[in-house]
Amino acid sequence: MLYRSLGQTGLKVSMLSFGASSLGGVFHEVDEPDSIRTVHVALERGINFMDVSPFYGLTKAEIVLGKALKSIAREKYILATKVGRYGHAMKDFNFSAPRVTASMDESLKRLGVDHVDLIQAHDIEFGDLSQVIGETIPALRKLQKAGKARFVGITGLPLTALRTIVEATPIDTILSYCRFGLNDTALTDLIPVLKKHRVGIINASPLGMGLLSNRGAPNWHPASEAIKETCARAAAHCRARGASIEKLAVQYSLTNPDIATTLVGTANPKEMDQNITWANEPIDQILLAEVLAILKPVHNVSWPSGRQENN
Repeated sequence: MLYRSLGQTGLKVSMLSFGASSLGGVFHEVDEPDSIRTVHVALERGINFMDVSPFYGLTKAEIVLGKALKSIAREKYILATKVGRYGHAMKDFNFSAPRVTASMDESLKRLGVDHVDLIQAHDIEFGDLSQVIGETIPALRKLQKAGKARFVGITGLPLTALRTIVEATPIDTILSYCRFGLNDTALTDLIPVLKKHRVGIINASPLGMGLLSNRGAPNWHPASEAIKETCARAAAHCRARGASIEKLAVQYSLTNPDIATTLVGTANPKEMDQNITWANEPIDQILLAEVLAILKPVHNVSWPSGRQENN
């Protein structure tokens, strides 16, 4: 496994890391023993960074991850969780200082640890960015000073919202999802700004939340039908060539050395093992060119997320 520096944190994170949303059954029902074994397989094969949130499975993911990590020495993994998002509706977002402070303690209890390495404001585009800058981030810095988190970050989909925060207040990391993969590489446009501000970059959802998979996007996926249909054609092309679009997507997500790590999520230990194997194999450049050509009509086409003013 290759390890990269996460901004200026001093942390060396595996280029492929574990996105624990899968443990909450976000995409489909999961088996808890399998979920726990998946975490152990990831650690055994060199993954050292794990990201979760109270939102995933409405606390289920944190609880299951806590069970999986119970037998693992704390220094063996780098752990991130989030605050601010607790459900699917707008009313389920709360970036106030009292709520994020309480949320930190709740997450630590579920995870069974006394601190996390990274605490992140979750999906900031659903909040008032001025509140995130003036209230949420300062509250997270207080938690950092209290020893409950080592570093502070933000997550979100719209790159404009991430840039607004980064340029307004010091941040250690950003987590961007669905913006660096086969169908969308818009995150690269933000990298110079992030490097200028010494911000570590975490990439998530290399499969585009299911777009780049043989299973296809789930019903709730916010992408347009044009994006879904084009990605489905790309997947079909890979199948016709005796290849896997999932493999190509995972490999492609690791190609930018400025991105410290890419999160992959699964609750299946065999799939986790397969993802790690793929990460260590050379990418098929001919197939890559063919797939990128198929996806070109929807390249960098995303979808709105959160408040209109934050997109």
